[in-house]
Amino acid sequence: MGVQLTGFDASQQQDMQTFDVLPPGDYLVITTECEQKQTKANDGSAYLNCVDEVLDGASKGRKVFRRLNLWNQNQTAVDIAQRELGAWCKAVGILKPNSTDELCNKPFVITLGVKAGKDQHGNAKEEQVVKGYKPAAGRAAPAAVPGLVAPAAQPAANAPTATAAPATPPWGRKTA
Repeated sequence: MGVQLTGFDASQQQDMQTFDVLPPGDYLVITTECEQKQTKANDGSAYLNCVDEVLDGASKGRKVFRRLNLWNQNQTAVDIAQRELGAWCKAVGILKPNSTDELCNKPFVITLGVKAGKDQHGNAKEEQVVKGYKPAAGRAAPAAVPGLVAPAAQPAANAPTATAAPATPPWGRKTA
């Protein structure tokens, strides 16, 4: 027997959102969410799960999901994640954040690519990949974004650059 849907009017509903990958290119975004999540491996490894929102263009409002393996048994995965975190920090102008809260709601440009992948059933699918991060300088963020903070001024070309990250990062990477 069917379930009653009295009062439902499909003509009053927006179209379903697609979850297709975004075309390769640069997108003005802000990070709206960040949280540490445990991996399925259940070995003490965790990742930083980030959600970005596209602020302009044909993809305005679309979400981009990033995972940074900052706490992982595989040191290569950690090294890659630390480089990506560093690029994100530089793009928003905060070189020594104490918390991901400092990186959220600040506009930056993310360069996206697409690669071939497989779903959980082994079927071919496209996957979104982050290719790089850039400051939002020169790209105006829409004024109607709640909580949006203007990007920090970029250092002059001859300003000293940040030193290498310490062997043990301040955010407390878990070790084996």
